[in-house]
Amino acid sequence: MTERIKISTGSPWEPVVGYSRAIRVGNIVEVAGTTSMKDGEVVGKGNAYEQTKYILEMINGALHQVDASMSDVVRTRMFVTDISKWEEIGRAHGEYFKDIRPVATMVEVKSLIDPELLVEIEVHAILNENG
Repeated sequence: MTERIKISTGSPWEPVVGYSRAIRVGNIVEVAGTTSMKDGEVVGKGNAYEQTKYILEMINGALHQVDASMSDVVRTRMFVTDISKWEEIGRAHGEYFKDIRPVATMVEVKSLIDPELLVEIEVHAILNENG
């Protein structure tokens, strides 16, 4: 059986809701929807670009914990509360992925778990057979 590696951020909600920040099974890595929350506070309030940058740094850290990197990402899904901010969000996404160019989805949603959150991102990564 393939080992299942679970990564936690230590959030009090992880055991209550029953989720992990990231999971690696074999060469597949899934990173849960990630927002710009730090210690219960929203990072980059009112700024979709700053929230996106913070989120992608958090995702990068989660990937590294399972011996993966942003270059292993093959799909991103971006959930945004105001699609008119797509250029700000896209610019930050492009700073991390301009050469990697995973498939990407950006959809507008009614709301996220905190009204000050503008963006939530999840990623899917596949490591090469040697990784």
